[in-house]
Amino acid sequence: LGQAWTQPGGRPHAETEALAEAGSAARGATAFVTLEPCAHTGRTGPCAEALAKAGIGRVVLSLDDPDPRVSGRGRAMLTAAGVDVSTGLLEAEARAMNAGFFCRVFQGRPRVTLKLASTLDGRIATQTGESRWITGPMARAYVHHLRATHDAILIGAGTARADNPRLDIRDVTPPARLPVRIVVDPRLSLPLTGHLAATAAQQPLWLIAGAGGDPARRAAFATLGAEILDVPLLDGRADPQAMLQRLGKTGLTRVFVEGGGQLAASLLRAGLVDDLVVILAGKLLGAEGVPAVGGLNLAHLADAPGFTLLETRPLGPDILTRWAPKTAASQLS
Repeated sequence: LGQAWTQPGGRPHAETEALAEAGSAARGATAFVTLEPCAHTGRTGPCAEALAKAGIGRVVLSLDDPDPRVSGRGRAMLTAAGVDVSTGLLEAEARAMNAGFFCRVFQGRPRVTLKLASTLDGRIATQTGESRWITGPMARAYVHHLRATHDAILIGAGTARADNPRLDIRDVTPPARLPVRIVVDPRLSLPLTGHLAATAAQQPLWLIAGAGGDPARRAAFATLGAEILDVPLLDGRADPQAMLQRLGKTGLTRVFVEGGGQLAASLLRAGLVDDLVVILAGKLLGAEGVPAVGGLNLAHLADAPGFTLLETRPLGPDILTRWAPKTAASQLS
């Protein structure tokens, strides 16, 4: 009768959109909702109230909303209005689907997926910088799928300068809203003539920078359509925690990190990687190759970031593995 999802920016919510599509047919119908309908009034009224007013006879929930403004109150509002409510349908799947939202609610930042595509010895380029292509077509298509399922793609300025990437979506059907492309670039060193800057008007481009900087560079990027987000710097580099908190305030819930090694290391050191995706190609480049992860400054094995294996499968000639931080592994499927 009607189906919908919460719209970009967080409004309108899914329930009101689905009810609008269903119209009068909603009366007496069952609504299946992944997350408990909201019970508070913001820019719009409570979704629980909208469902009751539409005459919905039954609401099936996957899980309660952890937001303290809602938790349990949405169900109570529906029950008080005479709507039959049941919970727990596909709860694990819904929890995984909403993991980014939960991360932003509880930690104030988007959920971070770090992708490493490397040789068997953990190299992402030769000593001369050649990197195309280490992995095969199926692996590259899978990476584009991951891009399409995240709110944003994050890379470091060094990777942007070296590879001149587009960070667009190919090989898979693009989402209705293209992910934001984010470059951690404290010195605003991204070439103004590169692919990212040149396409800032077609697909959002944000630059993570420190306060101040060259006003002419800032003006040039603004003219191209790029947005600059200032964050505190630590030793000339963006503070990873502050950066993710800043991104959380924009409404982002899932960020896909593609490179490079220094950015990966900074996130790992800070314990900010929630999902680790590793794609291994059957090649060896040796110690002189460029490592996938920069220095972690570890003196003891016990201090190394630990991950638990969730999945292993082939991607053509390459191997995909997915990992969760050991502290969070029990919460994931």
